[in-house]
Amino acid sequence: MKVAVLLGGISREREISIRSGKRIAQALANFGHEVVEIDVNFNLLNNLNSLKQFDVLFNILHGTFGEDGHLQAILDTLGVPYTGSGMETSVIAFDKYICNLYVQDIAKVPKFVLITKEEFKEHGIEKPLSYVGVPCVIKPRKEGSSIGTHICFSEEELFRNLNEEFENYNELIVQKYIKGTEITVSIIDIDGKPLVLPILELRPKKLFYDYEAKYTDGMTEFIIPAQIGDEMTKRVENIALSIYTKLGCKHFSRVDGIVSNGEFYFLEVNTLPGMTELSDLPMSAKAYGIEFDELVNRITIEAYKSPSFESWKTKV
Repeated sequence: MKVAVLLGGISREREISIRSGKRIAQALANFGHEVVEIDVNFNLLNNLNSLKQFDVLFNILHGTFGEDGHLQAILDTLGVPYTGSGMETSVIAFDKYICNLYVQDIAKVPKFVLITKEEFKEHGIEKPLSYVGVPCVIKPRKEGSSIGTHICFSEEELFRNLNEEFENYNELIVQKYIKGTEITVSIIDIDGKPLVLPILELRPKKLFYDYEAKYTDGMTEFIIPAQIGDEMTKRVENIALSIYTKLGCKHFSRVDGIVSNGEFYFLEVNTLPGMTELSDLPMSAKAYGIEFDELVNRITIEAYKSPSFESWKTKV
């Protein structure tokens, strides 16, 4: 097949997207596909029809524009199969506030509140303190790779970190800090049916699994399968699969959370997980018996056979 790998992009995760994309392109070439790498920017909008020459578009654009539903809506108009979830799913999953509301009937979600820059300027930390308290976690409403995420153990830290991140964002989530075992559950589609891969336990050498711990070799110890017991493993697998299904995820996704005091707490869904040499989903796939090149080929074939825009097209 002729495949375009959409990489790079305009978000703060651009570097990771390029690393993922180049590995994917090599894997596809190893399987005999004709591969073209496309570094996506807004100029692509002026030449969209050029994408119609491809059988599949492997979208690995992390973050803003590539993962938040904007690009998916554009690609839907072309009718060319692309990897990953469709527009509606991408919008919900990328928006941590909406996603928390959407899945809280399936999984426990740590207490959270949304605070705007205007609220912070007028009332300081009054709102997050009254709703959540400390210790707590602050994170951007729409962002990936733990960029802009901080754990705050005091009111002083909460004020300082909110003040810092409101220089970059207009809305932030403040959420109760849950101390426990960090895990991630990768799911891929096989012949149109979701398959839960072995759960990965993350033991970062920093306070939590932040950007540096994610993408720096040696900064995190990976345990697979996660040491959470058989009963909890089954429960987490069922919860992750229910979330994947309810959101309408396609081809591949990852559900992140924390196990603490006999409970699984949902943190987020990643609809375009990283595919670097240190990324979580490829590790889980390998533990299941699927090597990286085969994983990439399977995702590509799934996208070709079951494109995300299919249900959208039937509404026309």
